[in-house]
Amino acid sequence: MESLAPFRQKSHAKDFMNANKSALSRPFSGNRVLPGFQLTLGFTLLYLCLIVLFPLSALLLNTLSMTWEAFWQTVSSPRVVASYKLSFGASLAAASVNAVFGTILAWVLVRYQFPGKKLLDAFVDLPFALPTAVAGIALTALYASNGWLGQHLAKFDIKVAFTPLGVAVALVFIGLPFVVRTVQPVLEDSEKELEEAAACLGANRLQTFLRVIFPTIFPAVLTGFALAFARALGEYGSVIFIAGNMPMVSEITPLLIITKLEQYDYKGATAIAVVMLGASFVMLLAINLLQTWMRNSSKKERK
Repeated sequence: MESLAPFRQKSHAKDFMNANKSALSRPFSGNRVLPGFQLTLGFTLLYLCLIVLFPLSALLLNTLSMTWEAFWQTVSSPRVVASYKLSFGASLAAASVNAVFGTILAWVLVRYQFPGKKLLDAFVDLPFALPTAVAGIALTALYASNGWLGQHLAKFDIKVAFTPLGVAVALVFIGLPFVVRTVQPVLEDSEKELEEAAACLGANRLQTFLRVIFPTIFPAVLTGFALAFARALGEYGSVIFIAGNMPMVSEITPLLIITKLEQYDYKGATAIAVVMLGASFVMLLAINLLQTWMRNSSKKERK
């Protein structure tokens, strides 16, 4: 009889797991593991509608009240197209720079010990806490032709403030924490034993990084890139001071939307906003699909 005890314990454990699975598969039944599911779901949907769906619906309805000719004339004017190129181009460039250097910074913060590490780690979150207008004024004072850095760059005929380059610099500043804080936890949880095993098998540092480390952190890098891009695309406060806001040169799309709102051209502002929203949604959807494909590929390789 004693020899049958382990089998009975396994049988009871299996029955308990099957009962839990059946309970979880019936979330709307009377027997639920988590109580209050319907109430919390209702609050979640109400919050989502009030914060996200209703404003977006109002935006679309206001735009649909325009004729196609008026809509196309608004969103395809030369000034608006120039702002699209600057906003999307600078956001893409800034997010790419942050994806590279943010990953390097996260690697340094995780893998190395040095004096002032905690202070540097705290400075990473500075763009989150600093008001965007203050950041824009500080960057303008720093990179102006008579600023601390601008006066030295002017010797090499490099002008940052009041140019598209200044827009990219401001977007790099506000987007860096998104990449660092996304990649840092993944690096902390990564298994160093795999790196040691690769080194024992004769892999050099570059091969270890490309074949062991990078596949693990790449989804996090891609997520940080998407967050930095989305943040940069809608940035306004830190850019308007350093951009110069010259039409056809350094005028970003959010500023153009604000300008149309000040002119009481609400339909024109919503039309431009819809184009920005649609382009952002398509790009973020493509990134999410790429992440899903990578996760499925990694699962198949493990099997």
